[in-house]
Amino acid sequence: MNSPVTTEGNFMSAAEIRSRFLAFFEKRQHTVIPSASLVTTDDKGITNPTLFNTAGMQPLIPYLLGKPYIDPATGRVVTRLADAQKCLRTVDIDDIGDKTHATFFEMLGNWSLGDYFKEDAIRWSYEFLTSKEEGLGLDPNRLYVTVFEGDPIGPANPPSEKSVSEPVPRDDEAVNIWKEVFAADARNKVADFSGDTQKGDSGRIFYMPAEMNWWQAGENGPCGPDTEMYYDVGDPVTGRSNFDGKGLTKEQFIAADSKREVVEVWNDVFMQYEKKDGKIVGKLTKPSVDTGAGLERLAMTMQGVDNIFDTDLLKPVMEKICSGAGLPCASGEQLKSARIVADHIRSAVFLIADGVIPSNTDRGYVLRKLIRRAVRHSDKLHLNGDEEETVTSLRDIARIVQTHYSTIYPNVMTGIDGESIRNIIQEEEVKFRATLKQGLREFEKGVDAFTLFSSYGFPLELSLELAKEKGITIDTKDFDTKFIAHQQLSRTGAEKKFKGGLADASDPMVVRYHTATHLLHQALHDVLGDGVMQKGSNITTERLRFDFAHGAKMTDDEKKKVEEIVNLKIADKLPMSQIMMTREEAEKTGARHFFGEKYGDRISIYFVGPVSNPPAVGDLASAYSKEFCGGPHVMNTAELAGPEGKWRFIIQKEEAVAQGVRRIKAVLQ
Repeated sequence: MNSPVTTEGNFMSAAEIRSRFLAFFEKRQHTVIPSASLVTTDDKGITNPTLFNTAGMQPLIPYLLGKPYIDPATGRVVTRLADAQKCLRTVDIDDIGDKTHATFFEMLGNWSLGDYFKEDAIRWSYEFLTSKEEGLGLDPNRLYVTVFEGDPIGPANPPSEKSVSEPVPRDDEAVNIWKEVFAADARNKVADFSGDTQKGDSGRIFYMPAEMNWWQAGENGPCGPDTEMYYDVGDPVTGRSNFDGKGLTKEQFIAADSKREVVEVWNDVFMQYEKKDGKIVGKLTKPSVDTGAGLERLAMTMQGVDNIFDTDLLKPVMEKICSGAGLPCASGEQLKSARIVADHIRSAVFLIADGVIPSNTDRGYVLRKLIRRAVRHSDKLHLNGDEEETVTSLRDIARIVQTHYSTIYPNVMTGIDGESIRNIIQEEEVKFRATLKQGLREFEKGVDAFTLFSSYGFPLELSLELAKEKGITIDTKDFDTKFIAHQQLSRTGAEKKFKGGLADASDPMVVRYHTATHLLHQALHDVLGDGVMQKGSNITTERLRFDFAHGAKMTDDEKKKVEEIVNLKIADKLPMSQIMMTREEAEKTGARHFFGEKYGDRISIYFVGPVSNPPAVGDLASAYSKEFCGGPHVMNTAELAGPEGKWRFIIQKEEAVAQGVRRIKAVLQ
């Protein structure tokens, strides 16, 4: 282990970092709350734009938007919170194996729900980072910070979303607080702490644009500038400072960041503005604070290592993998494969502990993908030896993860000594090996990706990964063409859910009712909220039937509103379009899908709304309705009004069919 970079060279475990953080803020009247599940809730769609909690603030969005937080222990409303939140993110899965990316990670955060604001947030962040008694004891001379530089036409992040709105000035308030904080600490050597970016002066505080120092959850809701703290991590061998506490010019700081000579360790978000339809419209009456510090990155800093896999969070797992492979796993592809196995099995353990099981849909598919990738890379390391001999199985690696985390997260030991979780991983590994063995053999013969997918169940993503390793290219457009043709051939069987299994999917009325079902589904979400979940549908040439989860009988007013919305979308003459993409891309679009349905690796999404030529992923952001669906559908919602344009969508009946499940029968007439 290299020398740690704290001022006194004291190694600090991740467990102590987590414990100190929570104790620090509890002492400052914060209520410490447990981590939410990795699995997102359906709190009116606010916290569920993704399958999993991908950021520390995500489970708390309703409270940041103004919903009172009730402390379950006291029954009282509290306005200061602190937690360590489990997160899972697969958008960067191809980067796993480098020094810092992980699918599972923990975020430490403290939250002000209309309570304190910039001054307390900044001072406490600095105090925790630099205090030897209560915090991490980092050298204050090695801290650098960024703040928002302002935007004359209203900021947006990412910049492509920018639209003219109320200008937002640069955050001089945060800069002045930082100057005072730095100047008040006698340990700091630099006298002038902020560099004038116009003159090129050196300093410790830097103004940065919106893509670096602006936070927003979407086109509507709270948003605001942030301030980010960076630490000079020093030489990876000696631990010596890279810059010896000196000020940097903005250009020098940006270069140091790109070379990872300074690493972000904390981020304070100041939610003080409101956005509507992508535009800043004013300030919030009760600004809030959302802070986040990645535990894995803090552990890197406090343990003097340059990657998360050498921290005590993952080092025991890496040692198990490398000893099983009989390799030092020091560099190159072996090191990358070992890191992928360690990361993916850690994520799999936590997903299963939070109730996810491998499947071909939604969260279960993400888990299946992680385990399958771990199998592939464990084979590269020869962790399973010959077919007759198992050197180190994935369940052995899972046990190391469970042992390490069981104290703070007891549910990773589900079953007797965590056996249930390990059994699920092992069963998935065994099943995949059968597919893998045959698929690899056919891949080596040059069999095309669609045949591997349709005949052998070999995932497209795995074909793409193998092709990349061999330096060859797979034509994904050809795959999509064959996939759509395959869907057309199998649609008759798939649409047996229509009346008596005999409905003709080519009948114009069946097609109209299919599109009307999509409009109805979205309209129910608009009126009843996102607790609505599709439970089934049945379509004939005479009517549509739609079953959905909802705990109460719809009122006449609610039914009328749903009808009005659907008829308005018909009158708007909106195009209905189709686009194909990978499952991972599709899940990020927020398109609705039937949770009982099985989906493949390539997803067809039908959407209602403005469309480019040809349809593009960007069209989905403004779509009224978007769903995973194989079709068929009308070309334009105007077709639902009939040949003479006089038909209207009418709900004929709404009734209960099971506990918590309602049914709507509707017609176009």
